[in-house]
Amino acid sequence: MTEQSHNFDSPKALVSAMVTAAKHAQKMLGQSPYDTRRSALLKSAELIRAHADAIITTNGKDVKKASENGISTAFIDRLTMNAERVEAMAAGLESIASLDDPIGRELARWQPPNGLDIARVSTPLGIIGIIYESRPNVTVDAASLCLISGNAAILRGGSDSYYTSNMLASLMVQGLESAGLPTANVQMIPSADRAIVGAMLTAAGEIDVIIPRGGRSLVERVQSEARVPVFAHLEGICHVYVDADADFDMAQQIVVNAKMRRTGICGAAETLLMHRDVAASMLPKIAKALTDAGCALRGDALSCDLVANMTKASEADWHTEYLDSILSVKIVDSVDDAITHIDTYGSGHTESIITANTHTADHFLTRVDSAIVMVNASTQFADGGEFGMGAEIGIATGRLHARGPVGAAQLTSFKYIVRGHGNTRP
Repeated sequence: MTEQSHNFDSPKALVSAMVTAAKHAQKMLGQSPYDTRRSALLKSAELIRAHADAIITTNGKDVKKASENGISTAFIDRLTMNAERVEAMAAGLESIASLDDPIGRELARWQPPNGLDIARVSTPLGIIGIIYESRPNVTVDAASLCLISGNAAILRGGSDSYYTSNMLASLMVQGLESAGLPTANVQMIPSADRAIVGAMLTAAGEIDVIIPRGGRSLVERVQSEARVPVFAHLEGICHVYVDADADFDMAQQIVVNAKMRRTGICGAAETLLMHRDVAASMLPKIAKALTDAGCALRGDALSCDLVANMTKASEADWHTEYLDSILSVKIVDSVDDAITHIDTYGSGHTESIITANTHTADHFLTRVDSAIVMVNASTQFADGGEFGMGAEIGIATGRLHARGPVGAAQLTSFKYIVRGHGNTRP
């Protein structure tokens, strides 16, 4: 029996067996030289490129099955692998391997009056459980970020991406093996049984952190049932606010990109807020650019008066993460009205203001309490790779430990190293 295969009588027994294997493996990984961990990532990138055609062929089985099951277009888009996305995975591994070692970083150092020398130093979190749905690239992102930060990863992919995710995990395992690192540092749950999710969520004292990556129903279940700490966001209701001092060309380009570049990602804009002073001149033109790109618009009464082909928004629209070519639109009287709307309906993910007024921009940045707040940039940049992190496991919208893109540095904790010279406490 290899480290990657387990006989089990129950989901709990399976998870416990995988955790047992991961604990020994993680200790070796967490104490390994940085160059060894880098070597594993670079070999995995090489293997992914070498198996690109096989990955795409295998992914075709998942896509075919999902299509036969009537899965939505947005879901299929997240599931699909092509040459560009395979290369992006390999390039992401190389980008992560180029980062500074996240383990052993001296975060702070000081000497209090008692004469001690105290340092706060980064350490791995331990064993991380990642539960995800349709995106097979999460397999590589999660495994690689855990690997470089010295953490063992227990991966539970969705049944829709089962074949692709298992193949990608096997390539990551080969990368570990080539570097002489224990292969149990990357383990794929060998079953689509949903009861295993429950076993992972209640594995307190075994799994150190759970990271869900998927739709609202998955994240709600994780947050409801977990007895293990969780890094998560429930949904990405992201806003773009076009201020009275916005440049029209910039506003139009950003709004269309924020909504339509990829509608199925959590950083896609779901609501456009526009200042009343520029609505009459800007909204009809921006609305045309959106509809020409295939976007359906749902607006408040004032927006509908300005755009003939816009349907009336319901209260539910302001609460909705469409993950599709649909955008809700509202005209507001001021930046503070925009902020109030975001406070009321936002999910704490990503918001952007388009303005040439630095005072208004600073006011927005200070007042909006989301994980990511932008000025004059598309919300589609809400991504660890775009932040220079190489990749991310997800966007965390909580306020404890990690917030925003969760990259390698966010998968560490710390310990205090105290040096004395015979110090005793009076």
